Amino acid sequence: MSRELLYLADAVAHEKDVDREVIFQALEASLVSASKKKYGADWHIVVDVDRKTGDYVTRRLWEVVADEEENFDADLQIRLEAAKAIRPDVDLGGFVEEVLPPVEFGRIAAQTAKQVIVQKVRDAERDRIVSDFALRKGDIISGLVKRMEKGNAIVDMGRAEALLAKDEMMPREAIRPGDRVKAHLQDVRRVQRGPQLFLSRVSPELLIKLFAQEVPEIGNGMIEIMGAARDPGLRAKLAVRSNDPRVDPVGACVGLRGNRVQTVINELKGERIDIVIWAADPASYVINALSPAEVSSIVVDENTHSMDVVVDAENLSQAIGRGGQNVRLATQLTGWTINILTEEEAQAKRDEEDSKFLNHFVQELGVDEDLAQLLVSEGFTSIEEVAYVPVAEMMEIEGLDEELVSELRRRARDMLLNKAIAQEEQVALSEPGEDLLSLKEMDKGLAHLLASKGVATAEDLAELAASELCEMVGIDEERAKALILEARAPWFA
Repeated sequence: MSRELLYLADAVAHEKDVDREVIFQALEASLVSASKKKYGADWHIVVDVDRKTGDYVTRRLWEVVADEEENFDADLQIRLEAAKAIRPDVDLGGFVEEVLPPVEFGRIAAQTAKQVIVQKVRDAERDRIVSDFALRKGDIISGLVKRMEKGNAIVDMGRAEALLAKDEMMPREAIRPGDRVKAHLQDVRRVQRGPQLFLSRVSPELLIKLFAQEVPEIGNGMIEIMGAARDPGLRAKLAVRSNDPRVDPVGACVGLRGNRVQTVINELKGERIDIVIWAADPASYVINALSPAEVSSIVVDENTHSMDVVVDAENLSQAIGRGGQNVRLATQLTGWTINILTEEEAQAKRDEEDSKFLNHFVQELGVDEDLAQLLVSEGFTSIEEVAYVPVAEMMEIEGLDEELVSELRRRARDMLLNKAIAQEEQVALSEPGEDLLSLKEMDKGLAHLLASKGVATAEDLAELAASELCEMVGIDEERAKALILEARAPWFA
């Protein structure tokens, strides 16, 4: 029997290309299973197989527990006093063991052993596939479509199966069993059953990797891909830059007579690809990303991370693209929100903003419309700018003298000071009262939030309904009821 175990371990390890240790662990598990069927399913049994001789020892273990242990299980535990009688050096948490006669492998035991070994080997194979393919995550891999399941393609990768889900296929792409597909290995993870590799043909990474395969200059670092955006199966944009001034990044990606880009287009079933130059300046990058549309002017708003891009009326449809496709891809590529405007729309928006700034200066600084218009035309948009722009810079504006500049700056600073004082007074008014803070169910943050909403005392809180309090500060109804009941306690006293 010992020699048979060694032969079995060696044969299965060689046949399945798994570690010999995995087979021994499976053998031990199968022997434990067979032993439990003979001696007792609830027993704690371990089997140790000698890796050199094939001999094995079957042992039953009892865990040592305190003498006063209430939840005592005689099948698995032994009290300390009894354990000391068997093994004097044992302590709580240790084990007392008894060697059992090894089981004889009958037909049923052998069948059980085979099932355990097969399952262990299968698990080991799946773990090895995951560890092998984990190194290739993010790469392009290809395989044959084995079958279709509910619109999803199961792809045979040789040693493993991969899943190309329906929503990861390009629209209107007809994939059938027997087709060879090339896809981006998006994820590799352990699952109990089914494929462990997950593919995508719609991710921008597929476009990037395909160009990296076709363009040697990308592989050697002369050209760098800075980003990609796709409308799968229809259109894509790829941003590139050259790390060598002698190399044209767009020309290198297009290739002689367009052969390089055409190879990628063919793989993506005719998807149109715009290759644009990346630029460190966001405005220049957005202009490039909107190509082939021509841009007249651009206004950058750092606060909202957006840009107003002005185009001629004849370029409007091209800039936006069919169904907004061009501007949507440019937005994805650059990360900036892009608003496409005609000259008329841009002028109307500027007039609206100028009118808002003009009214702001008239009301806040108490100046007439002519002076306010002068400030707006010179690019002033806030009271802070009037208060803190250097005097010398303001003196360069035609129509302003030293006395007028000083008066404007004084009024602007007075206005800012008054606003600051008003804010401080508002904060002081919104301080919660001691009776509100003293409620058991209250915490400081909630008390200040309530005070800022006009509920500064326990009496104010007592007058609220639970639903009002929930809506006001976003707490759950249980806590709201508890707070209100506590605040109303003086009413009943």
